[in-house]
This record gives sequence, structure tokens and C-alpha cells, in this order.
Amino acid sequence: MKKLILKVLMCMLPMCMSCQSKQTFKSVNVDEFEKVMADTSYVLLDVRTATEYAEGHIPGTHFNIDVLQESFENEALKVLGKGKKVALYCRSGNRSKNAARILSEKGFQVVELSTGFKGWKAAGKPSEVTE
Repeated sequence: MKKLILKVLMCMLPMCMSCQSKQTFKSVNVDEFEKVMADTSYVLLDVRTATEYAEGHIPGTHFNIDVLQESFENEALKVLGKGKKVALYCRSGNRSKNAARILSEKGFQVVELSTGFKGWKAAGKPSEVTE
């Protein structure tokens, strides 16, 4: 009986290992993010709320899609298109990691700003306000 249980567990181990989530996106600091932004093949995405975006965002941001909304994934797929390279950020780097995970699982190549817009501003980088 012990051998049978051991065999079953050994067979299940690879399945459990493959279920573990792997980070398939890249988290970078402000300077690295700025370099990524210079690459025009990347779409710049702000995943904060519309209110946060209106109060200030990184110049050149192409889209603002709130990752906290149920429609985030569908909206992102609709506006970004398939297989795009995406550079994204949020306020402090927490929500952007969730958005990066969602999008990378959908086949996007994703780079996220690890410190978010707060880190961007703290580094003295430019921002703009929507009027």
C-alpha cells in the first residue's frame, strides 16, 4: 500500500510543478523602463483608475485601462491587439504586476515599472495631466 501511495504521489508531482505560476514578464526600475519606452514597438499602458490617470501620467501613454475592472482583460485584448509588446505601470507597482501576469498569460511580451508612477515621479521623470 505504501508503494502504491508513493507511486501516485510521484506521478502527481510533475503535474503540481507545472501548475505553479511562473513570472513571464519583466519588472524593471525607472531607468530601464525609460529605455523600454524609447522602443516604439512597445505600447505604453497605464493600469490605474481613470481618476488617477487624469491627475497625472507618464507622457506618451497610449492607453489607460483600469486593471481593477472586471472588463480589464477583454478591454486590453480589444485595444492592444494580439502579440504586442506592452510596457505598463500603476501607482506603486502592485496592480501592474497583476496586469502584467494577466497579459503575459495571453501572449503579450510585458515589461512593468516595478515602482510605479510614484517611483517615476520620485526619480524626477516628466509627467503630464489630462485636461
